[in-house]
Amino acid sequence: MIAKLRGVVDTLGSDYCIIDVNGVGYLVFASAKTLSKLVRGAQAALLVETIVREDSISLFGFADAWEKEWFLTLTKVQGVGAKVCLAILSVLSPMQLAQAVSAQDKASFTRAAGVGPKLAARIVTELKDKIVTIPMEASMKSDLSSTVDGTANTETEGYEDALVEMQSEDNSMNIDDAVSALVNLGYQRIEAYRAVNLAAKNNPEADVPNLIKLALKEFATKEV
Repeated sequence: MIAKLRGVVDTLGSDYCIIDVNGVGYLVFASAKTLSKLVRGAQAALLVETIVREDSISLFGFADAWEKEWFLTLTKVQGVGAKVCLAILSVLSPMQLAQAVSAQDKASFTRAAGVGPKLAARIVTELKDKIVTIPMEASMKSDLSSTVDGTANTETEGYEDALVEMQSEDNSMNIDDAVSALVNLGYQRIEAYRAVNLAAKNNPEADVPNLIKLALKEFATKEV
């Protein structure tokens, strides 16, 4: 099984690339986010998941280990194939996926091609209690994403923000109520969920009105 490829980017397509490794071209399917980091003619390294079927052997590439972990997790959901996984990873980063699942935000998943409301509901339901952790190699300075585009990987730096800490039952209800209030005000559920959780983390004794006020301050700070 091929687990990693390092070579020159020969071709870039809409959902694939060809990596030239010592004169051998490997066709690798990848998300739009991973492909956007590749440069034709430049060196690149990709983590690879090899999927073997009766009539084909397909390679799926990832710029970092966290994206690969989400790919493997999503494929375990009934009705989510490899291509649908790539469609999801093309519109949602690993951190956004963690937030969307925690917030039970079905709308975020329906942005991906091939994901309708029923499948989106199944995804957030089946993954509700699932935490996709960053494998050790993703936190190393030699992470593959540095090889892909020559820059450090900042996606994993916000990982702690994406993980939802265990809350008491009362606090959890307060968070849900505050999120619902913000959604009614027109904010996106995933953004409201993140802002409220940040407010709750810094102010564990805050009630619903105060959580809403603190979350609104968080939004205002970002808009400045």
